[in-house]
Amino acid sequence: MTKRVVIVTGGGQGLGAAIVRAFVAQGDCVVIVDQNHEAGQQLENELQSNGLAQFTAIDIQDDRAIDVGIEKIKRQFGRIDVLVNNACVYEDAGLASTREQWHFTLGVNLISAALMAQKVVPYMAAGSVIVNMGSIGGKIAAAGRLLYPASKAAMLHLTKSLAVELAPKGIRTVAVSPAWTWSPALSEMANKDREQADRVGAVTHPLGRVGNAEEIADVVCFVASPKASWITGVDIPVDGGFSVLGPDQGKGPKHWFACAENNNE
Repeated sequence: MTKRVVIVTGGGQGLGAAIVRAFVAQGDCVVIVDQNHEAGQQLENELQSNGLAQFTAIDIQDDRAIDVGIEKIKRQFGRIDVLVNNACVYEDAGLASTREQWHFTLGVNLISAALMAQKVVPYMAAGSVIVNMGSIGGKIAAAGRLLYPASKAAMLHLTKSLAVELAPKGIRTVAVSPAWTWSPALSEMANKDREQADRVGAVTHPLGRVGNAEEIADVVCFVASPKASWITGVDIPVDGGFSVLGPDQGKGPKHWFACAENNNE
């Protein structure tokens, strides 16, 4: 078997589904891991003609379920070449978040990613890759949010630690951090209006729009490929320039003094 075996958690919809499609398009065998049976099965059916994608329901917060699922994948394919830790929840009540909400968010966004890595590494050979989905949210402060940014900040550090831990085995670990990306969550906020999302996104993204899931997926495929064989332990921002802006939105003091003078008038 020459095709790579790729696992994508949260792969049934949104960014996860785009990542699945991108790997399949380049000829990899992709296991779609998701709790949403309907979405996962629908994506498998969509990609069934090429025979390179299959859906496996795994509750990534259940260690036993992970063990059973990984063993099934190992028996079928014999190895695992790429793990994409994409599964994520966005529940965040900021300072009002309960202990249960903290445990739930960290359990899905961080701890499950670490345990998925733990479970797949024994079946990985030199040249294998773990891709952790980070976020610009893990690098900046945001009022009203605590859980999601904290989980993504920890994911970025987990990437560094895993990279050092696994380097002697020849296994690379890389993070990919999107900015605002057109997705079910952003679509809901924009009332399904992509033009509105782009107008709002242009304020904080120098390239003047929000991103497409396919643009993120292409970078995930790149960092997981042999072309990125000298890259490990780092975060790759795919953010339309978001992370290079400071609090002044890149406009400088002259702009803001002018705005203040206009407001005074």
